[in-house]
Amino acid sequence: MDILTYKEIGMKRPRTMCCSIKLFVLCHGLLQFSQLLYSSYFKSTISTIERRYGLSSYSSGTISSLHEVSNSVLIVFVSYFGNRVHRPRVIGIGGLLMAVSAMMLTLPHFVSQPYEYDSVLHNRQDICTVQRNSSNLESCDREEKRRLADSNNLWLLMGSAQLLFGVGSVPIQPFGISYIDDFAGPGNSPLYIAILFAVSVFGPAIGYLLGAVMLRIYVDVDKYGLGAEQELRVSDPRWVGAWWMGLLITSGFLVLTSIPYFFFPRRMPAEHNVIGSETDMSDDFKKPDVSLLDFLKMFPRMFVHLLLSPLFLMLVLAQCCFSSVIAGLATFLNKFLERQYSASPAYSSLLVGAVNLPAVAVGMLVGGVIMKRARLSLKIIPRFCVAMLTLSTLLCIPLFFMGCPTQKVSEVNHDQIGQHRSLSLCYSNCSCPATAFNPVCGSDGVEYISPCHAGCTNFTKDPNNTHRVQLYTNCRCVSGSQGSARPAPCPNSCPHFLLPVILVISLASLIACFTHNPMYMMVLRCVPSEEKSFAIGIQFLLMRVLAWLPAPALFGTAIDTSCIWWKRVCGKKFSCGYYDNNILRNRYLGLQVGYKVMGIILLMMLGWKVKRTQEYSLEKRPEGPL
Repeated sequence: MDILTYKEIGMKRPRTMCCSIKLFVLCHGLLQFSQLLYSSYFKSTISTIERRYGLSSYSSGTISSLHEVSNSVLIVFVSYFGNRVHRPRVIGIGGLLMAVSAMMLTLPHFVSQPYEYDSVLHNRQDICTVQRNSSNLESCDREEKRRLADSNNLWLLMGSAQLLFGVGSVPIQPFGISYIDDFAGPGNSPLYIAILFAVSVFGPAIGYLLGAVMLRIYVDVDKYGLGAEQELRVSDPRWVGAWWMGLLITSGFLVLTSIPYFFFPRRMPAEHNVIGSETDMSDDFKKPDVSLLDFLKMFPRMFVHLLLSPLFLMLVLAQCCFSSVIAGLATFLNKFLERQYSASPAYSSLLVGAVNLPAVAVGMLVGGVIMKRARLSLKIIPRFCVAMLTLSTLLCIPLFFMGCPTQKVSEVNHDQIGQHRSLSLCYSNCSCPATAFNPVCGSDGVEYISPCHAGCTNFTKDPNNTHRVQLYTNCRCVSGSQGSARPAPCPNSCPHFLLPVILVISLASLIACFTHNPMYMMVLRCVPSEEKSFAIGIQFLLMRVLAWLPAPALFGTAIDTSCIWWKRVCGKKFSCGYYDNNILRNRYLGLQVGYKVMGIILLMMLGWKVKRTQEYSLEKRPEGPL
């Protein structure tokens, strides 16, 4: 039998060298790698952006998930236009839009004034000057108004960038996977899709590792050079890393990986395609033309039909629960490590990228192997998932007891009135600015918000580095005849917990991800074959609306409620300076465990439903493997 030619299928021979589906798989894997590199890098810098622009965790979580809004709105139309457009070109345009959004995310750095931090070397306002004019104590000066303006600009620019990113990311997976499936040879499609995800899975890990490198560079290195780096250490709470530099790098990756798509043809002969083989023909030739109006009329009916399927609904809701846990970990795990164990932003991003995310990838891979080797049936999958997720949840229980207590901070959670008749008397004549934040550790073991709040009137420089303060002296609020304070927060009492905690979290994530592939395959098997594509679209739509979009904001709210002292600018909350570590740990981990328990309950109900009904499977052999 002859090979199907371009002339026989009514196509012009494309003037391009990109006619290999294998080359398309490689290009698409690199584009998805760049997409995940971008999104994971942005999440690794969220806590730094909070510190720079005075955001709450709720605000930063909302910004990080805002792209899901535009993505959810447009994903429905993608399922209609899928085979009516030049898919490679649309993917290329989407990649370029994501590159533009990455560059837009850097604009707040370039339009804002340079970052200002409290420092006695730059401005002696940060130290106690007795009988200083107190007129600026409660005033809202030009500098503070500028900070608020920068924060408002951040919302406008980053919000627009994230919405644009959502638009650009819409066609990436649906068009790419359908293009591969249409033109891959018989039996090659699953292999190519597996290679695709194997290439892209490194994106999140490298994104966090890139964040670990960039956050060790001072944010305004392009404006001030290395001056601030000589004064501040990476572990200093005033340190802000160069969060914007990595976004420029990821933007370049997105541009480079998007260009090849403009050279792929709209259709290419499928591998080993033969005349008369209908199964090897592209969907472009098989699917009847449906008008957009008819499609919009059918959508609500098909949507309601799927929601009325108890198996589909319970399974998708369970997936939403576990996706919410993943979203909470991806967005705020590095911040949790920073605040709970006093890890620097760079080191916490390194741990997430080098330990946690590889564990997630391995878990998904092993889950696929288990699915294939164990030949899990529809009845066994819910039981397997319940067992794995229960074990993962039990592993989280010790984490509630592996935390650090909140440091003693004067006027925040520690009362020294027993030592002083009134704490405010010791710095009442210092006129400390309301916005001051430069934590120091007194010789009495108590932390103070700034040298001014400790009543320090003098300081000595480090003889080895004249750009750094060695010691604050004559601190009237610090106990002792010659009270002094070191220029750093008081040391954490349990830094040894950091590595065991990240290992336990990673082990729990690895075990939980064993269920990813089995649950995904069960969705494909619990709906009629003609509704599979639509069911997958609805599955991802519900997961976006119920998990990926609200979860970061919900976890951010849980973190915000554990704040015990807010920095304020012009009387408004700017960003959190101190958290109650016990409350932070219990609420952040408790929300994760709560989601997992809800998912386990839904899977138990699903298993009970599958066991009782005889119509749970639409296959000819319901007891057989998937």
